[in-house]
Amino acid sequence: MYALLSRLAELIARGMALLGGLALVALVVMTCVSITGRALIPVGLQPVKGDFELISIGMGFAVFAFLPWGLYARAHATVDLFLTRFPARVNRVIDLLSDLAFLGVAVVMAWRLWLGMLDKKSYYETTLILQFDMWQAYALALVGAVAFALVAAFCVLRSARALAGYAEEAGHV
Repeated sequence: MYALLSRLAELIARGMALLGGLALVALVVMTCVSITGRALIPVGLQPVKGDFELISIGMGFAVFAFLPWGLYARAHATVDLFLTRFPARVNRVIDLLSDLAFLGVAVVMAWRLWLGMLDKKSYYETTLILQFDMWQAYALALVGAVAFALVAAFCVLRSARALAGYAEEAGHV
């Protein structure tokens, strides 16, 4: 069962990271097209309408899309000043505590994005230029936040198993 959960968590984390990467590539291409359009206004081209709004929405999604992979791969920043001097068991306890903290943060972020999305939807708030419904931008970010919470829950399990002495979880991914 654990192996299945591990594969599922990795699939979610990798999939979200790939979607975040694709979003960033699309934003880069759109930005290049928009800048080129601005530079060539004299010959009849124009920038992408609402490019700043699209960048804001796309970057919001990308940031939340990368969070699950960062946690799954244990790629978040750590301060190893003292950790290298602690025994392995103490480091496993620290890993478990930090994964529990990440889970708490992920759940709160998903919860608040959910409430924010409902608020934006109830007021029919839109972006200025494109008239894009803001609740949809929140929904995009919420997908990443929910994935982050799911992966964080798995990481708590992984750290708890490592603390209990299961060898396959003792090392970092």
